[in-house]
Amino acid sequence: MGEPTVELVYFDGCPNADRAREQLRAAMGESGWKEWNLSSSGVPPGLRRFGSPTVLVNGRDVTGEDGGNAAMACRADGVPGAELIRKAVDASG
Repeated sequence: MGEPTVELVYFDGCPNADRAREQLRAAMGESGWKEWNLSSSGVPPGLRRFGSPTVLVNGRDVTGEDGGNAAMACRADGVPGAELIRKAVDASG
C-alpha cells in the first residue's frame, strides 16, 4: 500500500509547533513528514481548517479531531505524543 503521508500543520508563533516536531522525530526519526506553515501562501485550502499544531496521517488528524477550526489558532489540546503518532502511522499501513 505504500508509505503513509504524514503532515505537520502549524503557523509561525505557535508555541507548540517545536514540541510537535520533537514528537514527530521521536515517532519517525528525522524525515518522513511534510510541513505546512499556515502563515505562508500555497497551503492547500483544506488544511487551513486545522489548528496549530496538527499532525495528519493520510489527511486525518491523529487525535481524531475533524479540523473544524475556521481561523488560525493554537490548539487548546496541545501536542499529540509520539506513541499516538506511531499508532496512527501503523494503522494507516
